[in-house]
Amino acid sequence: MITTAEKFLSDNKINFVLAQFVDIHGVAKTKSVPSANLADVVTNGAGFAGFAINGLGMEPHGPDFMARGDLDTLSIVPWQPGYARIVCDGYVNDQPYAYDSRVVLKRQVEMLRQRQWTLNTGLEPEFSLFSRTDDQSVTLVDKSDTLDKPCYDYKGLSRSRKYLETLVGALQEVDFDVYQIDHEDANGQFEINYTYSDALTSADRFTFVRMAAGEIAHDMDMVCSFMPKPIADRAGNGMHFHLSITDPQGNNLFCDENDPSGMGLSTMAYHFMAGLLHHAKALCALSAPTVNSYKRLVVGGSASGATWAPAYICYGDNNRSAMVRIVYGRLEYRLPDSSCNPYLVHAAIIAAGLDGIDRKLDPGAAQNINLYSLSSEQRIAAGIDLLPQNLGEAVDALEADTQLIGLIGEEICGEFIKLKRDEWIEYCRYVTEWERKRYLELF
Repeated sequence: MITTAEKFLSDNKINFVLAQFVDIHGVAKTKSVPSANLADVVTNGAGFAGFAINGLGMEPHGPDFMARGDLDTLSIVPWQPGYARIVCDGYVNDQPYAYDSRVVLKRQVEMLRQRQWTLNTGLEPEFSLFSRTDDQSVTLVDKSDTLDKPCYDYKGLSRSRKYLETLVGALQEVDFDVYQIDHEDANGQFEINYTYSDALTSADRFTFVRMAAGEIAHDMDMVCSFMPKPIADRAGNGMHFHLSITDPQGNNLFCDENDPSGMGLSTMAYHFMAGLLHHAKALCALSAPTVNSYKRLVVGGSASGATWAPAYICYGDNNRSAMVRIVYGRLEYRLPDSSCNPYLVHAAIIAAGLDGIDRKLDPGAAQNINLYSLSSEQRIAAGIDLLPQNLGEAVDALEADTQLIGLIGEEICGEFIKLKRDEWIEYCRYVTEWERKRYLELF
């Protein structure tokens, strides 16, 4: 395979290969490797000082973190001529490293493979386009994008088309099947949809999307933000996961046309979904991993009158106010936002879903109502629980779910909990302009 890869580099005039992995936050990290040294990256790995990277659980005297390239992921970097990317797995002391999130996901994928199953996921990343002002604050790129209800607006889509066309073209060059692009519910907000793939490929691809979207925007004097809630009174940037499991013949094991509910779900799908609901509060920390995420996961709506972020632990038939929406024969997990680490979220989905299958958990009855309209009393009477409403609550829930931690991996979950608890404490101690305006001369 290395000979084929070297021919690929030569044919595409590649001078450097980006040996790329992600830190615990899902942020892309790279070394630039001359193309003549690709074989060394694949066999030995590119060396990194692990202490310099978030979430690798290392101290200054620790061993090197070796990023070993996966040849199946080698591709050009269309916006950076002469460069290619190879996605890497983390190794320490010649062993797969338990703090590397891609390694963690591959372990969960192996659990599926042993059952002859493949988890397929289709991701729907949302992002916002800004430009920087002279004082380094940000404003919308398109100053005319001011409608109260801008979702699907032609003008809003058209006036950002140069950026969107460039981004889509870059993704298509590396075989993304992009099938639609739209202006979303917030001003300056867009979504790109591309065809689903297996879980590992989906995580690799989403990392590439964030790399492409950010750098192409930078080259055009823009800021592309995947921040969950960049504008306080507008819809946030979510990233819904469409889920199904297939067998070696490609049959969708989540689909059963004889489902008496009419939702087309198999018994397996109900059990898998029950696992997601059972572990929902812990999953929330991984799926909505920032302080800002919980400005999105609240009861209420955006200024445009539409909100799509879940706050309720339940499911429903095509119900966009539930945590899990049933799209005939598959599940849409609506909790994650665009700031998540896709490897960790996929790993957690598999772990929680398989737990639901193995224990034959029951998801309860579908909730086919507008959940946002429920009073607190009505919600409690219906037995519907709330998702955590801030990062501190979510981290506590993850720490308390020792079963899920054991399934995902104690090392990486422990590191995640430590970092996110520090983030929450730092935020709680930060004095905001809102506080100064409210309290400075009140007393």
